[in-house]
Amino acid sequence: MKPKLVIVLGPTAVGKSELALALALRTEGEIINADSQQVYRFMDIGTGKPSPADRQRVPHHLIDVVNPDEEFNAALFRRLASEAIEQVHCRGKTPIVCGGTGLYLKALTHGLFVGPGQSPEIRRDLEERINAKGLASLYQRLVSIDASVTATIHPHDRQRIIRALEVYQSTGKPLSEWHKEHAFGEDPFDLLKIGLARDRAELYERINRRCDQMVQNGFLEEVQRLVSLGFGLQLKPLCSVGYRQMGAVIQGTVNLAGASIEMKQETRNLAKRQLTWFRRDREIRWYQPEAEQEEIFQAVSRFLG
Repeated sequence: MKPKLVIVLGPTAVGKSELALALALRTEGEIINADSQQVYRFMDIGTGKPSPADRQRVPHHLIDVVNPDEEFNAALFRRLASEAIEQVHCRGKTPIVCGGTGLYLKALTHGLFVGPGQSPEIRRDLEERINAKGLASLYQRLVSIDASVTATIHPHDRQRIIRALEVYQSTGKPLSEWHKEHAFGEDPFDLLKIGLARDRAELYERINRRCDQMVQNGFLEEVQRLVSLGFGLQLKPLCSVGYRQMGAVIQGTVNLAGASIEMKQETRNLAKRQLTWFRRDREIRWYQPEAEQEEIFQAVSRFLG
């Protein structure tokens, strides 16, 4: 029999961590993080990591795995998460994967698309174009070539934009077509995917409050500390939503009030992209976090038997 795996997913600020913690306490579970930013050390406030108290109550895995200047990707996540899930099962506990990084969840549950090898020449050419015309010009080019794949790639995600264009230029086939052909047919787990959803206005209000709370809790100071530790603002993790805006304040290109407004807008845009990704997954059972919490508990109980 395939090992059972509970996944709690949804857009940012919807309430995933709170539900995962409640489920873990009910089922003697352990939580495996599937948020691409919480794997980085020293990035606590801006990534919304579980509190030290919560991490004492329930074991959490794949948090604080690498430094911000170290490589982390879907392939590494898949390997580490699979190892953690196996260890949790061996202890007789329930593994609960929690996060909103759709690519990581897809890699874990249905395999990973590797694709054609890298081309140093194409990559060098794309980097030169970014330096000459800016990243936005490459993103617009990708939109014209493969609009469907841009639904899940942020306009500031330099690495994924370059990779998508590299695949197209080296093969003549858009990345989305490669994904369709790969089919992601692996099926290593017996899955229960719990998707959390809220009314849009309610979700956006939660996002706005969370962003304000992060600033009040010392988000700017956290980024200043990262810089003092020698981590450059150009690093991929520090170009993510929130960190990029706080970095701009440090560089003096915007004030904190302006950065906070932009952070809220970009976080709302992130939530839209996450929902676009997840809505295509027919394996997900959708629930309202508080109104249907008891239904979630019952579904998990039936699933675990």
